[in-house]
Amino acid sequence: MSYASLMVAVDDGRNAARRVRLAAELAHRFGARLIGAAACLPEYPQGFGETIVPAGFAIEEIRRAALDRLAGSEEVFRQASCLNDRVVWRSDLTGPVAFLERQARGADLVVIGRPADDEGVSPGMAVGIGDALMGMGRPVLVVPPGLEHLEARRIVLGWKNTAQTRRATADALPFLQRAEVVTVARVADGEDSPEIEDVVAYLALHNVNATMQVTKTSGWSVAEGLLWTARERDADLVVTGGYGYSRLREWFFGGVTRDLLAQAPVCCLMSH
Repeated sequence: MSYASLMVAVDDGRNAARRVRLAAELAHRFGARLIGAAACLPEYPQGFGETIVPAGFAIEEIRRAALDRLAGSEEVFRQASCLNDRVVWRSDLTGPVAFLERQARGADLVVIGRPADDEGVSPGMAVGIGDALMGMGRPVLVVPPGLEHLEARRIVLGWKNTAQTRRATADALPFLQRAEVVTVARVADGEDSPEIEDVVAYLALHNVNATMQVTKTSGWSVAEGLLWTARERDADLVVTGGYGYSRLREWFFGGVTRDLLAQAPVCCLMSH
């Protein structure tokens, strides 16, 4: 099993090139096509309850500025992915998350960056990780700021017997099958050894070299327990389900998803 097509979200932020290089290396490793995708929503002025109609030259100036941002993002993508033979660029003047959701039809995995505090992404190009994770319909690889390589030789699979985690496990098989060591980790107060043993046996059927680790919470959160396990096992990839719900068009995460997205110093592959 492998990924045949990867997509990376590109913007005008300071870490965009690093994220593209990481995605390009993965595409090369899996022998996959790499799609660069960016969208920019022009910042046309809005009135109180109705759109202000500025002069025609002002509309065109705003539109041209958005096109310039997209052109700059394409240049970043092409330079950072120059060692790949199969690359595709897609962009549009529209909302970035909605655009990514539509383009995800052609991807097995979508790479998205977690912005740094000083990322500097233009408002019209910012991709909300929550919206992307919950609406993409594809596994999402969230890359922390500053990272541009992912070996994925050692992986921690954060296990909870839910539809999201079962889906993430299947979605991550191309990574899991190539890893040297996979740790199926369960952070909980109870004892889940038989359940985890079943997961390890299932992964073995897919040629995954997996071991198990059940850790009691001991006053820390599940996310902290998973990240502690990742540090202990020298892992650079955490696989887990993505949990959240929508309210008033905003995504609200469960504790584990929220904390991993906020704190993880390593890449996280999540499926919803």
